[in-house]
Amino acid sequence: MTATRPRPLARRFAPLLVAMALQGLILWVPVEKLFMSEIGFTPASVGVMAAAYAAVVPVLEVPSGILADRWSRVRLMVLACVALLVSSTIGGLSHDVVTYIVSAAVLGAYFALSSGTVDSIVYDTVLEETGSSDLYETWIGRVRMVESAALVVSALGGGVLAELTSARTTYFATLPCVALAIVAFLRFDEPRLHRVAERTSLRSHVALTFRTMTARRDVLRVLLLAALVAMLSQALFEFGPLWLVALGAPAVLYGPYWALLMSTLGVGGYLAAKLDLTRVSVAGALAVLAPAAAVVLALTRSLAAVVVAQTVLALLLAVVAVSAGKLLHDAVPSTIRAGVSSGAGTASWVLFLPFSLALGWLGREQGVPFTGWLLTGAAVLVGVLLLVSIRRAPPGPEAPEPAPDDLACRELVELVTDHLDGVLPAGWRDGVESHLAGCDGCTEYVRQIRTTIEALGGLRAVRGPGDELIARPGNAAPHP
Repeated sequence: MTATRPRPLARRFAPLLVAMALQGLILWVPVEKLFMSEIGFTPASVGVMAAAYAAVVPVLEVPSGILADRWSRVRLMVLACVALLVSSTIGGLSHDVVTYIVSAAVLGAYFALSSGTVDSIVYDTVLEETGSSDLYETWIGRVRMVESAALVVSALGGGVLAELTSARTTYFATLPCVALAIVAFLRFDEPRLHRVAERTSLRSHVALTFRTMTARRDVLRVLLLAALVAMLSQALFEFGPLWLVALGAPAVLYGPYWALLMSTLGVGGYLAAKLDLTRVSVAGALAVLAPAAAVVLALTRSLAAVVVAQTVLALLLAVVAVSAGKLLHDAVPSTIRAGVSSGAGTASWVLFLPFSLALGWLGREQGVPFTGWLLTGAAVLVGVLLLVSIRRAPPGPEAPEPAPDDLACRELVELVTDHLDGVLPAGWRDGVESHLAGCDGCTEYVRQIRTTIEALGGLRAVRGPGDELIARPGNAAPHP
């Protein structure tokens, strides 16, 4: 059952949307390469900067996601904004290559801290308010539209500001926007689904997060889909302008071209909310159109056709990214949602490194258009994974089932392990906690079980030939 309450959701999401808009006003992005050339960067030093940036993001992504699950996702976004403030400040003050590389490394921390966090916030807020994930695509689409609008404003406004003042000024003009984003994040009412379960040890939490990502085939399949979509999108944004260079596009075209690509993020989010991506026919259409757009890049020498094909491909990938995000969030509990989502970001970086090297080599040996065939192969793989994931996707979480009002001690004994593992539905969890509040015997029993589990450190059952059962958490004596 879908419970829609648009007015409360609109009010609750308002501070988050404002924060995302302000955070996206990074005015120095469109003139970054110009500023870097002014302070002495060469192609070789640009490569060093990219390596420093790429080394930071995948190392921090999953740990930051686990921190978001155990602490606060909103406060992690505040830390991400602080990293963006520090990076922009160092970048604006830079007069040499080394200092700017430091700012790029800090910027990598910003992307790592924010990776997967906002998606988890949106998903849990929708689930908390409506009891269903059905409206996730609608609201993450609105978030993407706000982000896209901010990026377009940055692409156009940053260039104008640099022309009127200097490229360095754009770094300092970004600071008040990010500071206001911090204020807006702090005014957002963060969902608490990821903090309702009993606190587990950090070691157990980390182990559960990595085990979920690697051992569950349904999660691994969708995680790979999300990573491939992110990898292909990043490759398009990084290498797409090379088509314009190869075709001799005039300099005046680059600004509108980049703004058009950025706009696909928002339009894709909007379309994802309107399309029923659970239908195989819709997913199949996306799976066909994306490779077709990539094939155009490999075959055409028309500048207009290249711009249209790249825009269509970026738009389709933005739609698939929303679908992949929902499938991934549906498959994991809230307590590890941000960590698993960040894992998709890490996987995309791992995939992007060899993919970008292959694109660069093919572009040098065969020409830029020929790299479109590599993009086509990746798009085909994305389409196949999307279709398989849609067909095998389990139903999303539904409204919590209420527990009986008169939960008995014997029933609590049967539920205690799930209660301590944090996997009880919300209604049953409330029933257990209500029973514990009025039953000293059950409270002591749960305390003993928790103490036993902590003392054993998660020790599994061990039985040798002729031996008795040594220990198993949750196998304590039944309640008298």
